[in-house]
Amino acid sequence: MAKKSEDKAKEKSDSKKPASAKAGKPVEVTAPPVLPAEPVNPAALNAHPAPLEEQICLTKKSYEKELRRLQVELVKLQEWVRFKGLKVVAIFEGRDAAGKGGAIKRITESLNPRVCRVVALPAPTEREKTQWYFQRYVAHLPAAGEIVLFDRSWYNRAGVERVMGFCTDEEYREFLRSVPEFERMLVRSGIILIKYWFSVSDKEQEKRFQDRISSPTKRWKLSPMDLQSRARWVEYSKAKDDNFAHTDIKQAPWYVVNADNKMCARLNCIRHLLSLIPFEDLTPEPLVLPPRQQEQGYVRPPMTDQTFVPEVYTMKTGTEDETY
Repeated sequence: MAKKSEDKAKEKSDSKKPASAKAGKPVEVTAPPVLPAEPVNPAALNAHPAPLEEQICLTKKSYEKELRRLQVELVKLQEWVRFKGLKVVAIFEGRDAAGKGGAIKRITESLNPRVCRVVALPAPTEREKTQWYFQRYVAHLPAAGEIVLFDRSWYNRAGVERVMGFCTDEEYREFLRSVPEFERMLVRSGIILIKYWFSVSDKEQEKRFQDRISSPTKRWKLSPMDLQSRARWVEYSKAKDDNFAHTDIKQAPWYVVNADNKMCARLNCIRHLLSLIPFEDLTPEPLVLPPRQQEQGYVRPPMTDQTFVPEVYTMKTGTEDETY
């Protein structure tokens, strides 16, 4: 009786096995789908840096000295980006007259424009308005070994377009839904994405606007949109808060730069940028200038055959060796 019970139990167990198992063949087990790993952005690893142990108080002279030191480090970073084939995107956003352009200028001042370039797009054309919103920005993304600095970016939709009514509510909501995934996609493609927001107080902004109004060389910086940013200060503040709530993601966090003091803001931004991308010093050995080629019978044409720019300005005697 016991043997019959065991045989029935075995038959019942065998009936649940697949045919390949009954025939003695190995059973193929389908592995669960492998989900893509969370994109890792090197620039996001220091999203919450440790508190400063000390602060450096600046004078105009020490500012220029420190700026020069940091610009040398930027050149080293540039060469590392070229050597490793990195792709770097830095976005500069913030209030009007917050100092974004000044910081970008100091970053690029000593860099190779073929490696580091600035993208500052005008208002979209009628044709561009019919494209996928991110399309005109994608065309300017870096290839390997390049750095791109966006002076304003796709975040126009979350700021001026939202406040001034240049986009519909649905277009705005779609942007807030899309931009986190768009930026994660950039990070997955290997782009190092860095986002800076330059913050300035209303008092300091008004001071800078007044300076632009009174300065002939800065007046071009003021546009009707800039004047509206003063009249709609609170609306822009709300738009910025909503933007951060949706787009301050761990793969591409926002870094806020206190920009009430332009000199400090520039140095703090550059120093922070250098801290986000680990790099090594690839400075080559000192070069040796070869001797000039001999004349070898060359005769220069008469200078009277050439058209020169009038020399209205000349140096005073004894100041020729001064560096400007």
